[in-house]
Parts: sequence; C-alpha cells; structure tokens
Amino acid sequence: MMARNSDGELEEQSTEGYQEAAFEAFMCPLTKQVMQDPVTIETGQTFEREAILKWFRECRDNGRRPTCPLTQRELRTTDINPSIALRNVIDEWRARNDEKDLEKACNSLRMHPEDDEDDTLRAMAYISQICQRSGAKKNLVRAQGIISTLADLLKSSSRRVRLKSLQVLRTVVEDNDQNKEELGKGDTVRTIIKFLSNEHIQERELAVSLLYELSEYEPVCVRIGAIYGAILLLVGMGSSKSENMMAVEKAEKTLRNLEKYDTNIKQMAENGRLQPLLTKLLQGGPEVQVTMVEYLGELALANDVKVVVAEQVGTLLVSIIKTGGLPAREATLKAMREMSSNELSAKILLQAGILPPLVKDLFSVGASSHFPMRLKEVSATILANLVASGASFRSIPLDDAGTQTLLSEDVVHSLLHLISNTGPAVECKLLNVLVGLTSSPDTAQDVVSAIKSSGATISLIQFLEAAHREIRVESLKLLRNVSPYMGAELADALGGHLSSLLRVISDAGGGGVTEEQAAAVGLLGDLPERDSKLTRQLFELGAFGTLSTKLAELRRGAIRGNRYTTPLTEGMVKVMYRLTCMLQEAPEYVEFAREAALAPLFVELVQVNGQDAVQLYSAMALEKLSLETRNLTVIPDPPPPAPSGSSFLCACFGAPSSTGAAAGRPVGVCRVHGGFCSLRESFCLAEGGAGGKAVERLVACLDHLNPEVVEAALAALATLVGDGVEAAEGVGVLGDADGLRPVVDILVENRTEALRRRAVWVVERILRVEDIAQEVAADQTVASALVEAYRNGDPRTRHTAERALRHLDRIPNFSSAFHAQARRP
Repeated sequence: MMARNSDGELEEQSTEGYQEAAFEAFMCPLTKQVMQDPVTIETGQTFEREAILKWFRECRDNGRRPTCPLTQRELRTTDINPSIALRNVIDEWRARNDEKDLEKACNSLRMHPEDDEDDTLRAMAYISQICQRSGAKKNLVRAQGIISTLADLLKSSSRRVRLKSLQVLRTVVEDNDQNKEELGKGDTVRTIIKFLSNEHIQERELAVSLLYELSEYEPVCVRIGAIYGAILLLVGMGSSKSENMMAVEKAEKTLRNLEKYDTNIKQMAENGRLQPLLTKLLQGGPEVQVTMVEYLGELALANDVKVVVAEQVGTLLVSIIKTGGLPAREATLKAMREMSSNELSAKILLQAGILPPLVKDLFSVGASSHFPMRLKEVSATILANLVASGASFRSIPLDDAGTQTLLSEDVVHSLLHLISNTGPAVECKLLNVLVGLTSSPDTAQDVVSAIKSSGATISLIQFLEAAHREIRVESLKLLRNVSPYMGAELADALGGHLSSLLRVISDAGGGGVTEEQAAAVGLLGDLPERDSKLTRQLFELGAFGTLSTKLAELRRGAIRGNRYTTPLTEGMVKVMYRLTCMLQEAPEYVEFAREAALAPLFVELVQVNGQDAVQLYSAMALEKLSLETRNLTVIPDPPPPAPSGSSFLCACFGAPSSTGAAAGRPVGVCRVHGGFCSLRESFCLAEGGAGGKAVERLVACLDHLNPEVVEAALAALATLVGDGVEAAEGVGVLGDADGLRPVVDILVENRTEALRRRAVWVVERILRVEDIAQEVAADQTVASALVEAYRNGDPRTRHTAERALRHLDRIPNFSSAFHAQARRP
C-alpha cells in the first residue's frame, strides 16, 4: 500500500501486522496468493480461475497439450468447475480476518495516533486497502466508527498523517453516500475546507479531491456551500494559473455541483464567478429569473464585469422591464442601476432598447400606472447614468414613429414638470439628467430652449434654497451649464438668491472645501462679467471682500485642500476679475482693489502652475488693473529749468540716454508712467519690488502651453508699451525681465490668429526703439513672420505689420510730402 512520507513522496506501507495466516488450501499453487475465485480441473486440483486459464493458454501457445501444473499430467479436457464451497469458506475467513484486523487498526488509531506515526500510517493504509478491495468493506468501516477517527487525524501535527488521512477518507467516501453523510457531520467539512488555503500543495490537492467526492452527495454539498469562505477558496483554486491541473479540475467540478443551489450561485457571483447566475437567469423560469435578477442587483460589479453582464442579459432585462410584473421590474431596475453606472455597459443597455420603457415609467402618473415613487427614483438614477455615458440621444427614438427623443421640447418639458412635482430623491436624479444633457454643447441648446419656452428658469433657481444639499449642488451644476446660453437671464433672476450663494461660499464648514462651495462660486464666475448691475449687487453684499479673504486663506494653507480646491480657486478668481472690468464705473471699486491688494494677489496667482484658468483670469485682471495705472499715478512737480550750459553739452554729446533720463527723474518716479507708482496703490506692473516680480511672472507665462494664457499675459505686458505711457521705457522694463525674445518667439511661432495679432502689435511697439530695430533686422525669421502677418492677417493686423516692417526698413518709408502729393486730385 502506498503513502506519502514527510517530504510528500510516496512510500510502501506494510499491512502484515494485521493479517492472520491463511490455510494452505486457500492458496493458489500458481499465484501463491489467497484465491478469490477458486476452480477445480480434471485432476481435482484447485487454482485461481485467471491463473489456470493463463496456464492453459501458455500450453497451447507452446504447442503442448494442456497439463496439470502440479502433477504435469496431460489433461483430456480443460473444463473448469467453480469450487463454491471453498470460495465461501475463503470469503468467510476473509470477512472474519478483515473485521478483526479492522478492529485492530481502529484501536491502533484511537490509542496512540501521535506516539507511533508509522503504526498510524500502517493502520490507515490497511483501511484504504480493504476499502479498495471491496465496496462492502466501506460499510464495515463506518460501522466500526473509523470515519470520525480518520477525521480527527486531519488535525494531526504530522503532515504525513494529515496527507494519509485525506487520502483514506476520499477512498472511504467514494461511491458511498452513507459514508459521505457520516463524514459531513460536525465541523469536519470546515476542517477540510481550511486545507484549501494551506501552503502545502499536496494538502490542497487531496483536500479538493475529497471535497469533490463529498459534493456529489446533495446534503453535504449544501453544507459545503454554507461554510463561510468555502466558495471563495474554490473559485480561487478553480481560476488559479499556478495550481496542479488535476486540482483545478476538481475545484471546477466541485463548483459545478454547488451551482445546483441558488444560494451558492449568489455566493459565486459575489466572488467573481458570475456565469452560473447569468446562465440560470437566461434559462430559468419567471420565478427563477426574479431571484437571479435580485441577486444581480445586490452585487457590486467591476466595470469590465458590468460590460459582460450587459452583453449577455441586457436584452432579457429590457424585455422584463417592458412586460414583467412589478416585482420582476423592481428587481431588474435595481440590477440596471448598477450596470448603467459604467459608460460601456450603459451604451450596451441603450442599444438593447432600455430608454423608451424607462422614460415611459418615469412619466407615468396616476393610480393606473402602478409604478411606485421608489421605483421612479431608481429609474431616474438609471437615466442619469445613461446620459452620463456620452451616447448620442438625438438619434435614440422614444416612440415607434421615431419623432420623439430625450431632447425633444415636450420631453424636456415633462422632465422639468416632474422635477417640480416629485420628492427630493427623484428631483436630485432628474436634475442630474439635465446636468448631463447640458454638459455637451451638442445637446445643451435643446435643453436651454425648452427651459426658456417653459418658463422654468425661476423654478430651477429656487432649488438653490432647497433643504437637501445634493439638490442644491445639482441645481448649481445645471445653472452653470446653461449660463453660456442664458447668462443675462440668470443674472437678472439670481438677484434675490445671491446672499444664499455667498453664505454657502463663506461657510467654513469642517475646514475643507465642499462641492457646493465650488459649484456656487463657479456659477458666479460664469455669469457675464460686464453685467454692471450684478457687479454692484455683489459689491454691496460684500462678495469681493469675502472672496479675496478666502483666496488669501487658500494661499496661506489655512483651508484644508481637497479635490474641490482647484475649481473653487478658479471660480473665485473669475468673480474677482469681474470687478477689474468695472474699475472705471465707480471709484469705490478702485478703492476696494487698493485696500484688498488685488494687484499683488493676482501677481501671486499668475504663477500658479497647473491651473490654467487661474493664470488666465489673473493675467486678464492684471491687464485691466494696469490700464488704470496712468490715471492713478501721482505726477510730480516739473523740475527747475536746467542751467544754460546744458544746451551746449547736449549739442556736443547728443541727447541724454535712458540712463541719463532716469538719473534726471526724481527718486521714486516710475520710468513708464512718469509718476509715483506702486503695485498696490496704482497697480503699476513696472515699479520695483513686487512690481518687478509682476513683469517677470507675466513673462514666464509667455512659455505656457495654453495659448489663451499666453495671450492674456502678453496683453498685460502690452499695457507697458501702449499709448499714454513712456513706451520706450516700457520696452526697457520688458528687456530687463528678459521678455523681448519671448515676445518675438510668439510672433514667429504663430500658434493662433489671436496670438499673432497681439504679438504683431507688441513687436511693432518694441521696434520703435531704434537700437532694438537694428538688432532685430538681422533676424530673418522675425521679418518673415511680419511679412506673413502682412499678407494673411486681418486689416488691423496687416496695418500694424506694415508699420513694423517699416521699422526694419523692409518697406520704404515715404516722406509725408509724397503722401500729401499723392492725395491731391
């Protein structure tokens, strides 16, 4: 008999200690073994049937007449006669012997299983041997109570004993349901299952083989599935790439046996083995389908699994939604809620035809609809998920005629009406549907038209005061999405709700930024910035002071950052920018900008990398502020007349240089604006200290990947070389900040038409400085870029490029007299 040693290798185990000597008459003279089927030949000698028949064949094959193996006498006939009496005696002897030896083996296992490991292994080997020899002996094993003893050995500290116990138990229960029932009692099955997570490979293999045998018997199969973790371990083994193929096959067969029971199918699905559930859903009757769909609705599926489920059962689920009873529809809707949360699976459901019945159920009203409100919430969630998938709803009909879609005006009207006449949960999901439809420019206009035609603007704005935060957030998102199409209407209608929005924005909450705060300030930032009435309302409510303080706190790190910090910052910067657009409207705006140090704040924000909108609107704000500098700078009194000898010096040495001019200015006077300037008080970008940083940071933005940011930074720098300032000195400020070359590079790169237009204008101003024009004239790329602008730009750009080319002497600079003569009739 074979058993495994401590290294897991097979070794021979003797059973002689339990075998009583057999009578000589029991032994076959040819095989020297106790006979199983004794037969008598002509001479009266008795042999094992197979052994004597083989002897006769050998005689014939050798060309000899058959003889008796013992007497060598030739036989006249090879007829054989069963020795029934002897066989019965042998069977009785063997039964007595087996029973006696079995009792000895059992006593050996019970008395000292740990003291003498070899004796224990021999005892188990004998039990295995007699069970393999005769199926009837398996009943004797059970009657002797050996099964429970073998089960106890599964907990032995010896690996050899545990391995042999698993092996023998499998032999004992194979094809014997009563033994399986006996072994299934107590916690033995749980002990066997624990072996599946064992590090030792052979223990796992033997354990899963034993479990497979047990799973063939229905009552024990049910117990296996009921043990916590059993199905998970089997699923893991069945899908393993590292396990022995035989073990994988046994695990798979065990799982197939477990699939017969619905509760096991649910556990398998929870542990990633979903196909049995889907198969039963497709093939089962109505009641089974409801059960399987209920299970499906309780699962948290991975995105790739959602796609598989939608592909296999999507069409069936849609048919249940259309024709099933209320319990079946409810279960199906809950399952679809999970499946539709993935973009790909949502699109598969749309192809399967989910949209028409879903919308029909949503819009059903009255007692006759038999569609409870709790299911409208689920349907609304599914619809929101479908809309979020990005599918083209303009091409998905809702009726057989194909005249209605989700974007049809009357359908959107129905959605708006339903939003105003349902509970908070449905309201929130339907608002989310409209948010999804307005997130794309392709569909937003349809929804906006329906909102306007239904007069629903006020109703949507009123949701800003809702008690439920989720509704307020979705309402804010929707209003933000439609603001590009109806900004003026929203600005007028929001008047009475501005204070509520500001309370939300200023709320400290738990110290972090909330989604509602980011959405609220985002809405304010998206409204038309040149709406003077709205700006005045915000100013009188203290909005700009609140936002500037919160921006400063964000910069200091006083507010805990999270994923909403960036959109909040962007929204606040956009709202603050609207104030800079109105500086000429009221002196109090200018005074506030000074007190709140808006210019230094925007200079700081313009260098926030990774936040394009913040940099864009900060640069745009700096442009607006810088344009006001010439009105705010304090011009000093003119200096006293120079001595008369100075004219002689000028005649001898030429006009004073810019350095000389700077030396002649009073201390603290801005070289660009000719007055006393500062970044905080007069918003001067050029004046030293922080102002120097302003120019440097704007120049740094000229290398930005976003052309809009580049254009805004260039526009802000252009205020230093424009009309009403000392443009030559402004060029010098740009040169000191290493900003001239980046400006020229923008012209040469020609990234966008807007950038080229702006760059041509600034380059022309720079080229008015003769020394720079002479240096640039040697760069052919600049001249080529200006020629390209002159050829292909709009009229204003062409005119500016022409002036720049004159500075480079690429176009003749005709005298004014010639021009005057040319104008004569």
